[in-house]
Amino acid sequence: MPRKGRIDFPGALHHVIIRGINRSSIFMDDDDRRAFISRLARGIDKTKVSCIAWALIPNHVHLLLQTGPHPLTRLMRSLLTGYALYFNKRHHRVGYLFQNRYKSILVDKKIYLLQLVRYIHLNPLRAGLVPDISRLNTYPWSGHSTIIGIHPVDWQDTESTLYSFGKRVGDARKKYLKFVAKGVTEGRREDLTGGGLLRSFGGWEGVLELKSKGKRWRGDERILGDSDFVENAMAISKEQLTRKEMWKSQGWDLDSLMEYVEEISGVHCKNIIGKIRDHKTSKARSLFTWWAIEELGYSATSISKFCNISLSSVLNSAKRGGIYIKNQHLMLPAKKLSLKDRPLL
Repeated sequence: MPRKGRIDFPGALHHVIIRGINRSSIFMDDDDRRAFISRLARGIDKTKVSCIAWALIPNHVHLLLQTGPHPLTRLMRSLLTGYALYFNKRHHRVGYLFQNRYKSILVDKKIYLLQLVRYIHLNPLRAGLVPDISRLNTYPWSGHSTIIGIHPVDWQDTESTLYSFGKRVGDARKKYLKFVAKGVTEGRREDLTGGGLLRSFGGWEGVLELKSKGKRWRGDERILGDSDFVENAMAISKEQLTRKEMWKSQGWDLDSLMEYVEEISGVHCKNIIGKIRDHKTSKARSLFTWWAIEELGYSATSISKFCNISLSSVLNSAKRGGIYIKNQHLMLPAKKLSLKDRPLL
């Protein structure tokens, strides 16, 4: 069964879960944790995504992220690819680091914001990394200690949480601490990690009760919210045709993209696919990699295999391509251009 596309739009709140492949560790020590956080901070600065809550566990990560002008995938692709390359090099390993693709659940902020902040920040306690709340308060690898002012960082959005508890920071922090302490006895909350309206209403009994009252309901595993939120989110996802789907509907794929780059650059496709590094070829390869990743939605890993170059080379090439495309105001045409209409590089 084909997987469903992610639902995202500016201002969307996502509970993101990243797991190590086969439940293996993705952090061996504090140097690894610092490397991950450094990449997360840089990605947040570039994409203007807001990080409201986070927790690093040896074999998984929880993030509560709100998208800005750029989609969530832009941050996550850069973060996970860069960290995996770092981790494999440092620990002399090969192969995938993460389990499949990361899980992201679109969340109704009005209902679940504070519940998820508490759930995510209690993860180190539930995992046995700290023995009690007092030790959690000083644990440096979650956003909890940042909210209460013990380990401040400039890339975490603490205001979204504290404002819910009051306008004075000191009082808000005290109320927040009491709120978190009350959640210790809750244990795991599958309803906050699985998504879907079904769990939001307490299982099938809750849904049947809704139906008996004549209320409409709808569920989706990618969304956590009430009926109206689910309906609205799914409507948005249908109305906003993704760029990948748009280009695909116009017949664009890697082969047609390669032909187009060959046409406008004058560089033969067999040279673009390979390791030739002269200026003209590198420019053509940069255009191809950026358009393939950012417009057509292909993964950097798939482009690495298609072009027969390393993953790091793909990422560096795409970065250069993005700068060149922006400066030259280039864009893919909606239809095949004739020779006289094509842009000249």
